[in-house]
Amino acid sequence: MAEIVWTEPALADLDAIADYIALENPTAAAGLVQRIFRHVERLGEHPLLGPVVPELGHDRYRHLVEPPCRVFYRVDGDRVLVLHVLRGERLVRPELFAAPAAHAQDAGATKSRRRRAR
Repeated sequence: MAEIVWTEPALADLDAIADYIALENPTAAAGLVQRIFRHVERLGEHPLLGPVVPELGHDRYRHLVEPPCRVFYRVDGDRVLVLHVLRGERLVRPELFAAPAAHAQDAGATKSRRRRAR
């Protein structure tokens, strides 16, 4: 089973999206966050579940779609690194994925953050 590691940029992306949605509908924002976490948890058993990101032109990065968002990740050995969460209508900029070493953050803060979101 692969370890799921949420990077700080991914958590910041998800927070920003949820905060925006919560301005009009806090219940919908909380539901979206829960759905995204549940969807990402499936990567522990099936790390290649998501398709390759077509905009990036190579198979290093994959994504999951949980409307209205796309969750971008890559598999690194026995870990799945969740790199970014973007609204589906946003263009994918390759420079977001230019420094993968910067995404390998410690998962400790992530686990407490996740529990709080539920």
